Amino acid sequence: MKSFPFPDDLIQLQQQWTATYRRLADLADRPGHGAAELRRELIVLSCRISAHPYWEASGWSTAGRVELRRAAEAAASGAGGAAAGSRMASA
Repeated sequence: MKSFPFPDDLIQLQQQWTATYRRLADLADRPGHGAAELRRELIVLSCRISAHPYWEASGWSTAGRVELRRAAEAAASGAGGAAAGSRMASA
């Protein structure tokens, strides 16, 4: 299994993306209440995640993106060693 050590700032970007996506989903039945701004924020966050230097060093992969989402979710819930420093997730 490949291991993915994600830097804290990349995990935080993914957490921001997830929170923004959830806020946008909450507005699905209320158009005109900031949805455009949230969509723009998602685009910016997606670009920042995709262009993060981590992917240059480790190589971009679909599995890596899935594991990033899992690591961000685990960090948000307090699981997976919430100590400072790089976090590890297994594929």
